[in-house]
Amino acid sequence: MVYSVYTTESFKNEISNLSDFDKKVIQKIYQRLKENPYAGDQIRYPFFREKRIKEKRIYYLVYDDLSAVLIVAFGGKKEQEKTIEDIIKKLPDFKNYIDNLLFKK
Repeated sequence: MVYSVYTTESFKNEISNLSDFDKKVIQKIYQRLKENPYAGDQIRYPFFREKRIKEKRIYYLVYDDLSAVLIVAFGGKKEQEKTIEDIIKKLPDFKNYIDNLLFKK
């Protein structure tokens, strides 16, 4: 099954200043996640994952019921704990976000 990959606006802003090389690496990760959304390392829950790019990490959520992946954050090792805690606090918000993307009325 092929998954659709979406990003939050905050993620887009976080990666906007990256080099073209890093952006290409991220695009390759998008493609891999379409085929295998569980490719990254699990964080606390089976649906909450991360994928590493050098010293940085892409954080994403897998929604099997929607066949969708939502990429929510990008950050380094230093702020990893804070980023993870922020994402966990916002899980309901991210669910609403993906629902609104997919089921706009």
